Amino acid sequence: MTKWMRAFALGFYILAPIMSGQDSPHIVNGQAQVVSGFANPDSWIREDLWVETEFDSDGDGLLDRMYVAVTRPVQTNFGLKLPVIYESSPYYAGTAGNDRDLFWNVKHELGEVPEPPRHTEVVRKGERPILSNSQINTWVPRGFVVVHSSSPGTGFSDGSPTVGGDNESLAPKAVIEWLTGKENGYSTRTGDEKVYAFWSTGKVGMTGTSYNGTLPLAAATTGVEGLKAIIPVAPNTSYYHYYRSNGLVRSPGGYLGEDIDVLYEFIHSGEESKRDFGNRTVRDEVMRANMDRATGDYNDFWAGRDYLHDLAPMRAALLMSHGFNDWNVMPEHSNRIYQAAKDMGLPVQIYYHQGGHGGPPPLEMMNKWFTHFLYDVENGVEEEPKAWIVREGDLRSQPTPYADFPNPAAEPVALHLRKGGSAVGRLSLKKPRAGRERLVDDVAFAGADLARASASNQRLLYVTPVLKEAVHLSGLATVRIRLASSKPAANLSVWLVSLPWDSSDRTPIYHNIITRGWADPQNHASVRSSEPLVPGTYYSLSFDLQPDDQVIPAGQQIGLMIFSSDQEFTLHPEAGTELTIDLKNTELLLPIVGGKKAFKSAW
Repeated sequence: MTKWMRAFALGFYILAPIMSGQDSPHIVNGQAQVVSGFANPDSWIREDLWVETEFDSDGDGLLDRMYVAVTRPVQTNFGLKLPVIYESSPYYAGTAGNDRDLFWNVKHELGEVPEPPRHTEVVRKGERPILSNSQINTWVPRGFVVVHSSSPGTGFSDGSPTVGGDNESLAPKAVIEWLTGKENGYSTRTGDEKVYAFWSTGKVGMTGTSYNGTLPLAAATTGVEGLKAIIPVAPNTSYYHYYRSNGLVRSPGGYLGEDIDVLYEFIHSGEESKRDFGNRTVRDEVMRANMDRATGDYNDFWAGRDYLHDLAPMRAALLMSHGFNDWNVMPEHSNRIYQAAKDMGLPVQIYYHQGGHGGPPPLEMMNKWFTHFLYDVENGVEEEPKAWIVREGDLRSQPTPYADFPNPAAEPVALHLRKGGSAVGRLSLKKPRAGRERLVDDVAFAGADLARASASNQRLLYVTPVLKEAVHLSGLATVRIRLASSKPAANLSVWLVSLPWDSSDRTPIYHNIITRGWADPQNHASVRSSEPLVPGTYYSLSFDLQPDDQVIPAGQQIGLMIFSSDQEFTLHPEAGTELTIDLKNTELLLPIVGGKKAFKSAW
């Protein structure tokens, strides 16, 4: 008797006493409800298997198989078919941890590339068949099967991690194909005993946070038929945008010195005997040979890890979720995909909160999304407002609906810089006739300290008058700047801040920093090509800050802070580089709800 037959027999004896009940999905107000017959964990069927893919990414001449774990109500052993909530991850079997030796050294001059970080082996952990318990307690009692899988080169899955390579899209595609009836499931990693998803309706939804939120998008870009809806939470949608900003080498917040090869090392928990192949071919020959820490330029390597370029086949409905103050996976990642999917005519919604990394939509939103697209229940979700934004001070479970993001009533308002930035200059609606101001780079000064300082040679700060009324910002603030550098290379950092700075212990994350951005002046012409700066020569560049939707209250001032090296995010060169800003040809475009009229009224 196979383990699948034993599971069936066990299910029969568990279910027999309760078969007289009505154990079937129950929908109320457009949402799947908890069903008592599905809610007892002791009766759930847990099983593990391997799904064969269409690629070989570990060089052994065999198609890679992904390790998969299934949790389903026992009633599915007796003819009940249910839709699937699926989460995939590279993290289930353990990671390398945050050993500082794993990260790149950032204390060097721009353009230099130090020795790579030392190699780190991940000690694989985990037990079968419980790959993960995420999603299970939420969705199994509501009438869904929950499926987890380890991504290529992690845990018990074959292959090699590629951190955004094609195999990380094709792996969940293969699992979804198995869930829709393809005969590519096996009871063992190398055997030929087939396993069938006889309990699946063939309709699949995916969700997850961070890397686990990236993989639903990756799967959706394949156009796989069974994937009906995805809810990515704080997904990384472009590894260039994760590790670079407008040509500048920039770390994700909290992980100074991380780069794509570091993330590869961090997650590489797969079969030990196959790791050398991946280290040589993926980490060294692909990543380190092409990721270009010298210039930070966008190239074909990075383009191949940008899901925006792969969206054409996507057919899954998209509910995107992100925090406006996520300085790890920054909110541009969700916005760029949301806007593109909307332009494609796909069903879309976006949920933004005012917090940091992570944070899924309220359960009610997720439930209505999955119930509509996986159970075909007409619950009006596609007619609801597209944008749901948690206002400052509100609970994340109580977002405010808007027609869209950015707010359709937002208009760009041009603000100009008036002299005095070493202390506090002005942001004005009037363009100055002329003026130049200088700052001196010194990464020893933290950005927060610079914003609080009454005067500093290390930054330039320009502020609005004190607001008499609240100002609602929504969308992308844009900086157009003309500058000269005293050296051939320089970091450029820009913060939009709300002043006076609140240093109290319980200050909400959104109070002080409105949004930020970074750029490499060497890439003033194109993010794909950089050129050494001629000291003293002025260059013009334009770039967006991170998307935001925030109400700045009366009594505050909006400030634009320009400085060079950002202690938390950029490389740390020696102090002394001078940047000179041409005030006449520098401006800030603020996306203000109500436009210039509303802004004038607030003054």
